[in-house]
Amino acid sequence: MTADAQIPSYKDLLWPTQRAVREIGDSGTIEEIVEKVIELEGFTEQQQAVVHGDGPGSEVEYRLAWARTYLKGIGALINSTRGVWSTTEFGRELTHEQVISRHADYVVELRAARRKKRKVAAESNAVGGPESDGSVERDWKERLLETILAVPPDQFERLARRLLREAGFISATVTGKSGDGGIDGIGVYRLSLVSFPVFFQCKRYRGSVGAGAVRDFRGAMSGRGDKGLLITTGNFTGEAKGEATREGAPPIDLIDGDRLCDLLKDFELGVRRTIRQVEEVEVLPEFFNDL
Repeated sequence: MTADAQIPSYKDLLWPTQRAVREIGDSGTIEEIVEKVIELEGFTEQQQAVVHGDGPGSEVEYRLAWARTYLKGIGALINSTRGVWSTTEFGRELTHEQVISRHADYVVELRAARRKKRKVAAESNAVGGPESDGSVERDWKERLLETILAVPPDQFERLARRLLREAGFISATVTGKSGDGGIDGIGVYRLSLVSFPVFFQCKRYRGSVGAGAVRDFRGAMSGRGDKGLLITTGNFTGEAKGEATREGAPPIDLIDGDRLCDLLKDFELGVRRTIRQVEEVEVLPEFFNDL
């Protein structure tokens, strides 16, 4: 990591994260929160491109995951099973100084809990990593992305074609042509009585795709169509997202690694879902009183 790409620690991102959720209306998806923090903190594309470990996620996203986890731990944020994070009534009243103070107290509590549970095998899953309540989701998504990164490029392109077909495209073709300007394939999407071509490009990245890649893809589409879909195993920088929806230019739809995993799960492509039900029994004393 170069000096120019230094990224604040998760502790320094606690307040920006809390502030970001407030500014987007006190609730939002992880993607919305990340985008807002990047905007508030002015992270450069270079900073956003720093990969955490071996990837495919970015260091910024990783540290923000820790920040959300600790904010949840101190009671400032809550998250739903659908990945929406919201401020609590308590969290809406917290100041910057109170967030730092509450975090320090919470760390002490966690350390005490670790000492008590050191011999318990499940301790590391209980308190050991970012977004522990969502660790199962993070684990399967990381494994899925690593699996995709390991396959040859042409198989990734065929996966994209299969995904488009499952999503309702009436045709999807991988071009496989050299000198095609970065366009990997074309699909035809039907909407009611009309249909239109959609060009797609697949990027197996560890880390972030920048605005330049979006501009290049749009340039390759010039004169051939105005609907584009850019798919990556990594993520997109804030500048890339802004370029994709830039006024006056054909919009480019973006699918990052997290969204790609969700789509593959929805269509059960390379993923098997097992739904387990948990029975809860509640005693109703009033029933017996009415006998």
